[in-house]
Amino acid sequence: MKRLLSIELQKIWLNKASRVLTLTYFILLSFIALIASINFNIGPIKFQIAEMGIFNFPYIWHFNTYIAAILKLFLAIIIVSMMANEYSYGTLKQNLIDGLSKKEFILSKFVTIVLFSLCSTVFVFIMTLILGFSFSSYTELSIVFSDLDYLLAFFIKLVGFFSFCLFLGILVKRSAFALGFLLVWNVIEAVAKGFLNFRIFPEGKIASYITQFFPLEAMSNLIVEPFTRTNFVKSIGTQMGVENIKDYSVHFSDIVIVLCWTGMFLFLSYRILKNRDL
Repeated sequence: MKRLLSIELQKIWLNKASRVLTLTYFILLSFIALIASINFNIGPIKFQIAEMGIFNFPYIWHFNTYIAAILKLFLAIIIVSMMANEYSYGTLKQNLIDGLSKKEFILSKFVTIVLFSLCSTVFVFIMTLILGFSFSSYTELSIVFSDLDYLLAFFIKLVGFFSFCLFLGILVKRSAFALGFLLVWNVIEAVAKGFLNFRIFPEGKIASYITQFFPLEAMSNLIVEPFTRTNFVKSIGTQMGVENIKDYSVHFSDIVIVLCWTGMFLFLSYRILKNRDL
């Protein structure tokens, strides 16, 4: 396992584009802290973003993991390019000649995906603790660590998404086409979701039940948007007579669905590689 990971990390670090994208990703993650310094001065209305409570424990776990998940596209580009470069530079064929089996090859990619996801999760964990203890009104340990399930959801979301990117990279071979396919798939899911909601099942929860099994939708369901959960938005909704009944919890069923898709993507990646003439 260590040998496989070492091979993949060398490939990534020796590639200048991958190295730059990796560093850019983690730098952008740290920029979440800059949100705390944003001030609004609109006539008599003056307030700081940090004062809205977005950095209060335990809400900050939800907010930071949601924002950090948006930036996953940078690592997705690395995953897709990592696979495309195997074909372009002939390293895949060379690895197989050197004795690496196709199963080990897929395993090495997956281990790299898990490492990227784990590093991202640890980074967000540390950054959240720093921001939380700096700005939160609640610092009791029972409150601080009460919503850590968002970190688990964040990790699984990254592993699932990057496994999908790996599958596309193997399927299409070219990074630009793979990323284009990812965009097209996102549009397909959005159209299918809208069609089910407004045409087939305009009433009831049947459409939501069906769409929760879509791969990207399942990943999205792991961490729903946190903005309508803030006291500021809730107070506006109360004044307008709008009741917020949204469920912000991390559900075990969503985790299972994403893990199933992850296993499916890895299996399909292996089958394609196994049956393909290199």
